[in-house]
This record gives sequence, C-alpha cells and structure tokens, in this order.
Amino acid sequence: MSQRLPFPDASTATDVLTFAQRASRLGDGAIRLKAQDGILTLTSAPLAPRSLLEQTPTVLGMRIVPVDPELVCDLVVEASALSAAEDACALLLPSSGVTATWAGVSPPRAGWMPAGEVPASLLAARAQWGIASVAETVPVDAGEDAVHSVRAAVWGAADEALAGLPLGVAFAAFALGFIAGDEVAALRTNGPWTRVSLARGHVLSRDTTRAGMTAVRATGPSA
Repeated sequence: MSQRLPFPDASTATDVLTFAQRASRLGDGAIRLKAQDGILTLTSAPLAPRSLLEQTPTVLGMRIVPVDPELVCDLVVEASALSAAEDACALLLPSSGVTATWAGVSPPRAGWMPAGEVPASLLAARAQWGIASVAETVPVDAGEDAVHSVRAAVWGAADEALAGLPLGVAFAAFALGFIAGDEVAALRTNGPWTRVSLARGHVLSRDTTRAGMTAVRATGPSA
C-alpha cells in the first residue's frame, strides 16, 4: 500500500488535511479513504451506534476530491494520523489502519430521489442549538459513557425543523465545515438513507426505523 496520497495540486491536499482534522474531533475520530479512477472519497461518522442494540442513527460526512488516477485504496485510519508531506501536493498516511463498524455500511451510489431542499442557514442554526443543548445537559465531571448518551440523545433525535432528519445531520454539516453563505442544500432519499448535499460536501443519514420523511416547508413570506 502506498504511504502517500498524491493530489493534483497543493490546495486539494490542504483541503483533505483540513477535513481530516475536523473529522478527528467527531465520533470515533476515524476516516475512510477510498480512491479509484482519480476520485478520492473521504468519509467520517460524526454519529454512529456503538452496538446493534443502540438506536442511534448513522450520520456520515462525505467529501469527494480528485486524486492521482493511479492510486487505488480503501482503508480506514485515524483522521488525526494523516499528516502533511514535504511535497505540498501529497499527504502522508499512518503506518497502520483501524477498524470502524460504520465503515462497513456503505450508502447506495445510484437510485437517489429528490426530496426537497433545506437552507444552509437553517442547518447552522439547528446545529448551534444542539451544541448548546449538549453543553447544558452533560453533567459536571461526566464520564465518557454519560457524555456519549447525552450526545446520542440530542443528535439522534428527529428534528421537526429538518423534516424529521436527525439533528446530527445539521451538526455534521456544521462541524465538518460544509456550511457557507446562503446556500440551499438538496435533499435526496434512497430507502433508509437520506443525503443532504452542499457544495463543500455531503451528509448522509441512515435510520431503518424511519419509514419516510416529509418535505421541508419553506418559511418566510410567500412570493
């Protein structure tokens, strides 16, 4: 396996390293790197169940960038272990990978159906509300399990403002740096999966207990 990720330019390498640094602070801190045909798909899981019995939905953040066409890989590593190389157009991979249960659950590549839109500003507002809610709810000197339970309860809850999507979708988009300006995100569904697409990346959620979702209703004065 190559120990380097070669990119067409320095800005792409910097973009990937920034995504990895953000992903390292979310969920289990792991990142999946899948390269084929000149495309590198980076995936992290800001929210995922720890066990089969846990009802927490899976929320993935995905960024797609160009990479050297000769590179073919599919591995999971600690996001914090990805580092800059002497060559500004490349990044260094860690010497070993890690295991992540969520990495074995891949969203479909085709068959997505349009399901409405949601303003990026609404995603940002709901994410900030959730962050405040977690901060207010976590007990003082709480252990890791208690913190996880609070985060799972807040971010895993269906949010009416987001048409029933988990609040964690907004958190993932916000924390991974996908939200910018007055953009409107496109929603698409495929079975238990919902994809929220922004210019800087995608957030995908999987919830087998949710049969469907309602369309996002526009707010504000009518035209």
